[in-house]
Amino acid sequence: MSAKLPPVTRLRRAYARATRRAGGDWAALVTLDGRVAVDDRADRKLKAYSIQKMAIAAALLAKVDRGGLGLGQKIRLGPADVLGGSGLYHLQPVHGDDLTVAGVLTALLTLSDNTAVRLCGRLVPGPEINDVLSGLGLTHTRVEPTADPARFFLGDTTPRETHDLLARLTAGTLLARETTAFLLGALRSAAGYHDGVRHELPGPGRARVATKHGADRDERGAARHEAGVIFTADDRPALIYALFADALGTAADYGPTHPAVAAHADLGRVMLECC
Repeated sequence: MSAKLPPVTRLRRAYARATRRAGGDWAALVTLDGRVAVDDRADRKLKAYSIQKMAIAAALLAKVDRGGLGLGQKIRLGPADVLGGSGLYHLQPVHGDDLTVAGVLTALLTLSDNTAVRLCGRLVPGPEINDVLSGLGLTHTRVEPTADPARFFLGDTTPRETHDLLARLTAGTLLARETTAFLLGALRSAAGYHDGVRHELPGPGRARVATKHGADRDERGAARHEAGVIFTADDRPALIYALFADALGTAADYGPTHPAVAAHADLGRVMLECC
C-alpha cells in the first residue's frame, strides 16, 4: 500500500517512523527532485563531526580550482600528524610517506581518515578554510581553529547547509567539473561507508549512493550523522539527504546495529525506491 503513495509522502512517513524508533534528537533536510520531503529543524546548528570532512574537501578543491593548490602537490606524512580513530594512516608502524593532495583527500572522504584532517590543515590552515567556506556562501559551516593555524577541530554545520553544499556540488555550481567529479567519485566509492543508508541495498543500488557519515559522542550522548546524494539508474542526481541525530544512547556502538544507523538503513531502502 505504501508503495502507491506519492514518493514525497512515502519519504516523510518513513523518516517519522525511523526516527521515532531510533530515539534521540534529530534534524534533517531531504529533497527529491528539488521538492522538500523532510524539513525537520533544518537550520539547527550542531556539531558536524566527520560530516565536515566534505566541507573541508570542498574548501581545498576550491583552492585547486583557483590554482592555489595542485592535486599532484606532495606533503610529507610525519609521526606528529598521525591521529587514531577512523582511517588507515594510523595503522602504519612507521611514517614518512610523501602523499599527493589527491591521495590525502581520497583517504579523507572514503575512509574518513582523521590523520588526513591534520594534513589538510597543513595544506590550508583552518582560518583560510573558513574564509573559503564563507566565499562558497556557507554561513554556519565552519571548522574550529586552534592556536596552531595548521590544527583545527571539525566544528559545526546545519542540515540545510550540508544539503545545499551537496545540491550545488551535483548541479556543478560549487566546483569545477574535474574537482566535482573527483569529490563525488570518492563519496560513491565502494571503498567507502556502508553501515548506514547503503547497508541493506544491493550492489548496483549502493553504487548509486554518494555518502558521508559522522559519528561521535559528547555530554548529551551519541551522535550519528549521514548525508549524501542518491542517483537514478541513468545517473541523474535525484535525492539529497542530510540526516543529523544526537542525544542518542548506545554511545559505544559505532556499527550498523546502532539504532540511529539502523534508521539510516531503513531510510536508504525507501529513498532508493523513490529514485
